[in-house]
Amino acid sequence: MRTKTNTSRKKYTRKVFKRAKGFVMGRNKMFRTAVETVERAEAFATRDRRTKKRTFRSLWIIRIGAAAEKLGLNYSRFMAGIKKAGITLNRKILADMAVRDEKGFETLFNQAKKALGT
Repeated sequence: MRTKTNTSRKKYTRKVFKRAKGFVMGRNKMFRTAVETVERAEAFATRDRRTKKRTFRSLWIIRIGAAAEKLGLNYSRFMAGIKKAGITLNRKILADMAVRDEKGFETLFNQAKKALGT
C-alpha cells in the first residue's frame, strides 16, 4: 500500500505554507488555495523583476529630460551631445546627478552643448 503523507510530502507542505505567510483568509491556511496563490505570486515576481528594469529606465529618462529641458535642450539632443562629447555615464548616474547634483549636471550639459556646436 502506498503512503500519501510521507516526509517529503510534509516537507513540501511546510515549504508552501512558509511561502504563503502573510496571505489573507484561507490562502495561508488551506493547502490547495495556498499552492495556487504561491504559484501565482511567483509568476508575478518573475514577470515584475523584468518590468522593474523597464520602469526605472523610463524614470531616469524622464528625469534627465526634465533637467535638460530646464537648461535648454530636449532629451534626445542632450544624449546626442553626451555621446559626441565622449562622456560614458549611464542614464542611472545622469538622472541621479540631475536630481542631487545640479551644478555637476550643468557642467555635463555645457560639455554636451559644446560638442553639438550649438
